[in-house]
Amino acid sequence: MHFELTEEQLAVKKAAREFAQNVLKPGVIERDERQKFPAEEIKQLAELGFLGMMVAPEYGGSGMDTISYVLAMEEISKVDASVSVCMSVNNSLVCWGLEKFGTEEQKQKFLVPLAKGEKIGAFCLSEPEAGSDATSQRTTAVDMGDYYLVNGTKNWITNGSSASIYLVMAQTNSELKHKGINCLIIERDMEGFSVGPKENKMGIRGSDTHTLMFQDVKVPKTHRIGDDGFGFTFAMKTLSGGRIGIAAQALGIAAGALELSIAYSKERKAFGKEISQHQAIAFKLADMATDIEAARLLVYKAAALKDEGKNYDCASAMAKLFASTAAMKHTVEAVQIHGGYGYVKEYHVERLMRDAKITQIYEGTSEVQKIVISRSVLTD
Repeated sequence: MHFELTEEQLAVKKAAREFAQNVLKPGVIERDERQKFPAEEIKQLAELGFLGMMVAPEYGGSGMDTISYVLAMEEISKVDASVSVCMSVNNSLVCWGLEKFGTEEQKQKFLVPLAKGEKIGAFCLSEPEAGSDATSQRTTAVDMGDYYLVNGTKNWITNGSSASIYLVMAQTNSELKHKGINCLIIERDMEGFSVGPKENKMGIRGSDTHTLMFQDVKVPKTHRIGDDGFGFTFAMKTLSGGRIGIAAQALGIAAGALELSIAYSKERKAFGKEISQHQAIAFKLADMATDIEAARLLVYKAAALKDEGKNYDCASAMAKLFASTAAMKHTVEAVQIHGGYGYVKEYHVERLMRDAKITQIYEGTSEVQKIVISRSVLTD
């Protein structure tokens, strides 16, 4: 097995780290406290080519592989998970889905500005009564001939107010259940579309999470992705890749906590020596480092399978399950290592702990990942 990164991949990792440490870190605490969307930082991220990393250059993207993408996600997430989730949604859920399944007309009109970062996208699947059970879509898309009439509500939508282009799952034929769901491209300025108040969240407070409302929104049939009834399949295929991005985010959060803990443990003294020299702390760092490295290899494996065109459904679920568990566990440990300082915002680890929790929930809860994994191992 080959574990070395290429020069190009290392350059991407370096660029992402420098951006995170030099651009994102100085204002991250303020953005978290004020729940401020990082508009200027996202613009700079687009200039680096990080909002359409895996999109072909002919459609405005950077043409990078998935390994490069997860390397960048890890470094950004070490500092600001609110920025990385915006980056993940635009790359994994919106751009990838459009490039893979969209028509040429859809790619030219929607994918190109998304990949360039001129516009931001959102992926709209969750509803008040359709979270883990994504088959229970209440948002409807009534076939009116040349267009669909969309009515309903979507919950917990990342990039909810900052996006211009929304990929919306809606039920067209309830008798067909999940096979009657379509994915429609809805633009922000369409009449009848509105954005609800921003959610006041525990973590990733800089990202704009909103409820979206659709009231008699007319969506041309040219905005449907794939054949009639393809929407649920589209969502599941897209989410499988999206889980790689969130696994990389969780990995970055955990790795960021480890870096901060190592640095602090070498500075803080207790009983006459640095706390890193006390076995109680050293062993915590050892456990953190081991789990993080295991998570990193799982993320790399899923990304490599995707790049090779092989099935990565189980691998992405494993990566997300393990990395998110490690992120939650070890950000708590990072706060413990920092002691009282870990409980205040200045030292960053309390924010990482709050940000870590969502990685066990969105784009499929940990329980959903176990369903995916168990189905895979039982059918092998």
